[in-house]
Amino acid sequence: MNRPIVAILYDFDKTLSTTDMQNYTFIPNLGMKPEQFWAETAKIASKYEMERILSYMYCMVKIAKEKGIKITKDYLKECGKNIKFFPGVISWFKRINDYAAEKGVLVEHYLVSSGTKEIVEGSAIYHEFKQVYGCEFLFDETGEAVWPKMAINYTQKTQFFFRVAKGAIKATDDEGVNEKAPSLRVPYRNIIYVGDGMTDIASMTLVKKNGGHSIAVHPEDNKEVVKQIYNDKRCDFVVEADYTANSEIDKVIKMLIDLISVTEKLERKEKVLANK
Repeated sequence: MNRPIVAILYDFDKTLSTTDMQNYTFIPNLGMKPEQFWAETAKIASKYEMERILSYMYCMVKIAKEKGIKITKDYLKECGKNIKFFPGVISWFKRINDYAAEKGVLVEHYLVSSGTKEIVEGSAIYHEFKQVYGCEFLFDETGEAVWPKMAINYTQKTQFFFRVAKGAIKATDDEGVNEKAPSLRVPYRNIIYVGDGMTDIASMTLVKKNGGHSIAVHPEDNKEVVKQIYNDKRCDFVVEADYTANSEIDKVIKMLIDLISVTEKLERKEKVLANK
């Protein structure tokens, strides 16, 4: 019998990594401080009434060109090598996978980010995900980034809840995600969303309202934003972004795996008894 699937969807910036992924290498290579770069993206967005995600992608290309830096896929991947993660992230995935296997459950990890996918591809944890959804560039025949290929803003993140549930995990599979499926590959109740703040509220709320579970993480010294999200009933749990063994999120995820495992066993037992 196939093992029940638990899908964990993660935000990236300030959820798994300690700050925005561009801040580690890409922005310093421009000769800028992060606050300067992000202020410029906000200025462009305001001036042209431009969507903020498209604005930052535009600024990445524009400013790099002005600085004589050629943005290629390999260059962006190199920018992902210095990403720093919260404690325990590197060992997290195997630890959770092993625990789930003991409970007869298969865990799949998905990344849903408004950050740059090509940068994530260079990070130490890229291989841990079944699928990575992020903003992508289109590269011309010389290998240089010229246009946004995929842009994911905060509300567009919600589509990936349905993609994962239906098994239509390719971001271009529009038919699969819109079709009415006779059964879900991953039941909504088996989906867990992990994010860090206001930009994750739409996804947290959607997952929670459909019977899944939402977790808001915060740095050790800043709990106020996620505490408000919890008070507004948009997430189920608030925990520190500490992914080490026996941390709060480690305990919560394992308890949710226990819950899903027992629920699936009871449902299967019920079907067997009903068919006798």
